[in-house]
Amino acid sequence: MEISYCSAVDRLGEVLSAESYTLGMYQRAEAILARLARGEATVTELAAPFDVSLPAVSKHLRVLKDVGLVSVRRDGRNMFYRTNAEAIRPLHEWTRTFERFWQHQLNKIKELAERKTNEKTDSPTNFKPRSKNDLDRDKN
Repeated sequence: MEISYCSAVDRLGEVLSAESYTLGMYQRAEAILARLARGEATVTELAAPFDVSLPAVSKHLRVLKDVGLVSVRRDGRNMFYRTNAEAIRPLHEWTRTFERFWQHQLNKIKELAERKTNEKTDSPTNFKPRSKNDLDRDKN
């Protein structure tokens, strides 16, 4: 099944809205995905770093599975979760487009900052800091 970037994002938005995801929940789901990127894991292993119940982690996994970002494999009584690389690939390719744009923009900002720094070091400074006496003189 081919999953496009738009369909994955639309589906994720629908599910997250329906589940009333908070920022903290989103961050946990993101951390779960990051952990699964290193290899498959059980719910217990995924819940270990968080101060949440196993059912809460299972809920995150269900949402991620519903949008196709995670798949599950059963081995006896154990359920092993892993990322679905085919579903994540379109998201990665889409963000790469913007990465190139932002890299170009960041290079331009860096060049501008270096140019400004060089102008400051190349020009003679005629700056004389004011003293407290100068301020008192200005009052009169």
